[in-house]
Amino acid sequence: MKRRHFMTGAAALAAAGAVPPVLAAPPSPAGGVYYTQDLPGRWKGKEAGHVPRMEVLGRVGGLHIQVTTAHPMDGCRHYIVKHVVLDGKYRFLDEHVFDPEKDKVPVSEFNLGTYRGQIYLLSMCNLHDVWLATYRV
Repeated sequence: MKRRHFMTGAAALAAAGAVPPVLAAPPSPAGGVYYTQDLPGRWKGKEAGHVPRMEVLGRVGGLHIQVTTAHPMDGCRHYIVKHVVLDGKYRFLDEHVFDPEKDKVPVSEFNLGTYRGQIYLLSMCNLHDVWLATYRV
């Protein structure tokens, strides 16, 4: 008798699981997981001091870029933790970690070699999260 109840319950669970879930596109992480110039989320008004900016320094010996965040380095109280460079598929290319006790400005330089295409620059603030900017090189 117990076996019959088990089988009935198992069949009901299997039938319930047979209904496919409603698949929806996930929401964009911009404005929540990371922030951008156009989607600053809860940090609206902080864009100017957090979005990383890029300048091409040269192409001899590989593509050299400079990344700057217009943000103060106020010791360990408020500072840019690091810059990260990702390729067009969000794969890691390089990073620079700042020392808030020694670095006076959050400026970093990268040699991207022969890489060409879209890059994503991340600037991480210890208080205001991660900011992303997109560039084509």
